[in-house]
Amino acid sequence: MGPSDLEKIISSIIQSPDDSVIIGPGDDAGVYLLQDSQAIVETVDIITPVVNDPFTFGSISAVNSLSDIYAMGGRPLTAMALIGFSPCDFELSIIKEILKGAIDILDKAGMFLMGGHSFEDPELKFGLSVTGTIERNKILHQKGSNPGDIIILTKPIGIGILTTALKGGKLSEKDIQEAVEWMLRLNDTAAQAAIESGATSATDVTGFGLLGHAYNMVRDSSVNFVINQKDIPVLSRTRDMIDAGMVPEGAYNNLRFLEGKIEIITKLSEEDRLLLTDPQTSGGLLITLPEDRVNVFSNSGVPSYIIGRVESGNGKIKIV
Repeated sequence: MGPSDLEKIISSIIQSPDDSVIIGPGDDAGVYLLQDSQAIVETVDIITPVVNDPFTFGSISAVNSLSDIYAMGGRPLTAMALIGFSPCDFELSIIKEILKGAIDILDKAGMFLMGGHSFEDPELKFGLSVTGTIERNKILHQKGSNPGDIIILTKPIGIGILTTALKGGKLSEKDIQEAVEWMLRLNDTAAQAAIESGATSATDVTGFGLLGHAYNMVRDSSVNFVINQKDIPVLSRTRDMIDAGMVPEGAYNNLRFLEGKIEIITKLSEEDRLLLTDPQTSGGLLITLPEDRVNVFSNSGVPSYIIGRVESGNGKIKIV
């Protein structure tokens, strides 16, 4: 399913939205106003295993599920577990380890697991439905960037390619330890730094790849993102694995979706195009903020990579 397909389906069904719905389909999470400036923020995410160790998988899935809340500027409070598996293929001890990994992350985030739901599925899947709170005047929207803003990314890319290589037997879990450490990093401090720095827009980079999520931030707007390809941080071994054919199908799907939406100024190889559309699991935040506030973000201690600039335009991505 393409980046905007589900949004279009849901939007076509909803006839008369409640006035309390501040943000509905199309952003990272839904926001519902309770009273005054206080609102609840909700999201759900579920993934297949990206590593072999069940505890680590549970932890990564939890971090990934919380990311949309942080990307909006919210504070996650509670979660419900969603797990699909075949009792014939997976022992309950594996499910227990997955849940223990998730709870370990929830504890670090100051959250509570309230329960969950299981369903039978031949392929193992796990994720969380997450509810949190958010202040109306501190919401980080996907759209809102202004010409002259600086574009910042908080985690390197290449996760989808490396985890595909793990599944394909080209790499061991030790080989992708760098990627695992990044996937286990919560986006809470990055979101807080974005708010304190006066960020004009933000999103998290996940299944639609860096360019897919960047496009969501500019589509139907009067700005373009100008991204410096050489400044994008890339995990080690990623390019080797592209050469070895370890590219997830999602990267090709994302690349097809973006046809006609990207203007390539510099020479860009097929390898680089696939890298920029590589689906990420528990990726970083993509943030825009005024140029004179970049130092505030940099001094927060959050890893940050300046990858481009916002200019006046017609809702496209330029690669230079």
